[in-house]
Amino acid sequence: MTLYDQLKKREEEKNPIKVGVIGAGQMGRGMIAQISTIPGMIVTGISDLNLEAANKARDAFNKNLDNKVDILTSTDYRDVINNDEVEVVVEATGVTEVGAKVCLESLLAKKNLVLLNVEIDITIGSIMKKLFDSAGLVYTGSNGDEPAEVVKLYEFAKAMGMEVLVAGKGKNNKLKVHANPDTSREEADRKNMNPHMLTAFQDGTKTMAEMNLLSNAIGFKPDIVGMHGISGDLDGTVDQLKLKSEGGVLDNYGVVEYVDGLAPGVFVIVKGQNDGVKEELNYLMKKGEKDRHILYRPFHLASLETPISIAKAVLNNDHSIVPLGIPVSDTVAYTKKDIKKGEIIDGIGGYCVRGVIEKHEDCMNNKHIPIGLITGDTIAKEDIPADSYLTFENTEIDTNTSVYKLRKLQDEFIG
Repeated sequence: MTLYDQLKKREEEKNPIKVGVIGAGQMGRGMIAQISTIPGMIVTGISDLNLEAANKARDAFNKNLDNKVDILTSTDYRDVINNDEVEVVVEATGVTEVGAKVCLESLLAKKNLVLLNVEIDITIGSIMKKLFDSAGLVYTGSNGDEPAEVVKLYEFAKAMGMEVLVAGKGKNNKLKVHANPDTSREEADRKNMNPHMLTAFQDGTKTMAEMNLLSNAIGFKPDIVGMHGISGDLDGTVDQLKLKSEGGVLDNYGVVEYVDGLAPGVFVIVKGQNDGVKEELNYLMKKGEKDRHILYRPFHLASLETPISIAKAVLNNDHSIVPLGIPVSDTVAYTKKDIKKGEIIDGIGGYCVRGVIEKHEDCMNNKHIPIGLITGDTIAKEDIPADSYLTFENTEIDTNTSVYKLRKLQDEFIG
């Protein structure tokens, strides 16, 4: 029975999947609107610090329904998670400290969890996956986000016996490594976005985090710190993402990458593993005689695809994207400006730092700080110049946060 058939069955049985949503921002609103059109699924709880935003999302959900749904709205995420009318929770805030608390509360409430919060997943995903597994619950990232869509292409290729050389995404906007909420505000206002969110896209943090999540899910590493970030079309991407010895830019295969020019799509570069497959690939792909090809999905629908992950979790006890185990990569904090001793350092999408992806072992060996830990009262212990790493030696982390405590447990018990 297909997922759609299962949803229709739940609709016929008048037993819809009951979804609680934490975060009624752009992503949360879009997902809630989409669920209103899906058979066998309803929203029964919405939490946001801005109660008006939660109420607007509730009213929009019910607007076109003949049978209105009684939806709990609250500024307290715990009200939604512990509501008996909620069977699966979606975390859509993008805030690491909130995400950490939602993870724990969902675990204690014995609710499956779907994350639209890449930032928390790359920070404490390895330990949360183990804890949810131990409780017999589903912990998963979301369909529609680029990492999960790349995983689908990767597994599609691997299931056919192909070798996957590179996996990645197109970047949606030009990289502006020193972007901040002031420089992004005008564009954010035009797009009805939070300037901090737009900053995280512009300065590359979102791209680094997304490819970090992919890295942790399939075992591929960044070829260099921050990845190469080439520009190119489909053919140019294949030509450039080769080893240096083959005329490309890479030192290794089995890597994650991003490409300026392929947005909003995702891709894998594959190679047939015998002459018969190579011949057939060349015939089918219509690109001439090549020893590798790009498989490309030209879109990702972000939160509009999240209901697929919700349905998989509840109906099939299945995930969309999860960490393999020990982290493969980390996205660490890198300064965007000179920071003075004693200065409070803000986090993702702010004025002080951006994220860059690097191998997990380098993060640990060099005492770099995962950017998801930059929250609360994080203070510079010394002057830190622009374009340098935050470390546990030059920065005083707020150790009272839930995300810090969980990351410490992850480092101790998983690695």
